[in-house]
Amino acid sequence: MLGVGRSGACGRSEPAAAGGDLEALERDAWVVLDGVHGVGPVSFARLIGAFGDARGVLRVATGPRGPSNLVAASAGPDGGSPSLSLAIARSISAAAREPDRWLDPLRESGVRAVTLADGDYPGRLRRIELPPPVLYVVGSAEALDRARAVAVVGTRRPTAVGRATSGRIADAIASLGATVVSGLALGIDAAAHQAALRAGGVTVAVIGGGHGRLYPAAHRSLARAIVRDGGAVISEFPPETTPSRGTFPRRNRIISGLADATVVVEAGARSGALTTAAWALEQGRGLHIVPGRLDDPAVAGCLAFLREAGPEARIVPGITELIEDLGLLAERSPAVPAGHDVGIAALPAAEQTVSAALLAGHGSVDELVAATGLAGAAILGSLTRLELRGLAVETFGRYRPAGSLARPADGAADRGARAVHERARLATGAVRRSR
Repeated sequence: MLGVGRSGACGRSEPAAAGGDLEALERDAWVVLDGVHGVGPVSFARLIGAFGDARGVLRVATGPRGPSNLVAASAGPDGGSPSLSLAIARSISAAAREPDRWLDPLRESGVRAVTLADGDYPGRLRRIELPPPVLYVVGSAEALDRARAVAVVGTRRPTAVGRATSGRIADAIASLGATVVSGLALGIDAAAHQAALRAGGVTVAVIGGGHGRLYPAAHRSLARAIVRDGGAVISEFPPETTPSRGTFPRRNRIISGLADATVVVEAGARSGALTTAAWALEQGRGLHIVPGRLDDPAVAGCLAFLREAGPEARIVPGITELIEDLGLLAERSPAVPAGHDVGIAALPAAEQTVSAALLAGHGSVDELVAATGLAGAAILGSLTRLELRGLAVETFGRYRPAGSLARPADGAADRGARAVHERARLATGAVRRSR
């Protein structure tokens, strides 16, 4: 039974849980709330913001006037239009009373849920507008957040040239150590995944339905190979979700969101790959499009998109030029990949000051400005760099320590962490005295 608030959703008393158990219970609550049809990222964020955490949402849902309270909270702090209907709020209330209807299929499937509150939620995806609250993952969560990642997408009905081009591009990307992201679809997607595997690289497949309804079924063996070789197959949909016309455009924003850049190989005038291209631009990611022969219907969408997007989309004149444009041949950036712990004592002064304030419990940008005296722009810049170093995690506008900042390592990193913890203690005292 899901222990919302440590008295079950149906009122059954449960023993107190340790920290790790509370994390598991909160993750379960995210899964239940996410599984209710009609609860999207906007509603999810507003409900969490109103009630503190997902267990709080489910606790309110089963209380007096629960559905009405949920509808009111879904209007957001500014009192706008509710994002939940009363019918959806009643569904949340019903789900809170019978959480195992949502949790049992997940447990039986062996699929792992990674929530936006988890430290291993992929950093690139976290930074898009309205990231999916829950990802359902089979395989390596680390594969979702490697230093470099490039999406390769295109039509389900490629020409022989298009299929070969997709393979060449994915082979080059994987051979240089970057992750290849695609959608496990027939055609260009499959060619990209297969080429990455042949190159000994890591590839991630984003599917348009639940893992229990894998589509296309013909790619089950390909999905297994992706996981076996260190990659992952992921979805924002619970395992028993049937793919539909509406699920694939949502899937496409995750493909582009997991990557630094998207490459479109072949796309007809109505290809779904063009949706991924549009999302890449919307998310501020790179977009590279392989052109083709005039009047060739296989590339009509690519040519039209190039005309409309203008300089925001780059033409792929050749594999070497693409690799150069992607920056895969350049020296490794000094920025540390997300999730990689570094020596805290080596952080610049602003990042150490912000780290100290995070450790003192200040989580919002406004709180950090008040606690540190730094300007808002300096705070945001420091938080971005801490996120890139894996030392801070953001969830719905609040930040918290992560990595070696939250869990000090041995040696120099440990000494640096102790120094920052001491600064946090002194900063907290100074703030209290100023009040």
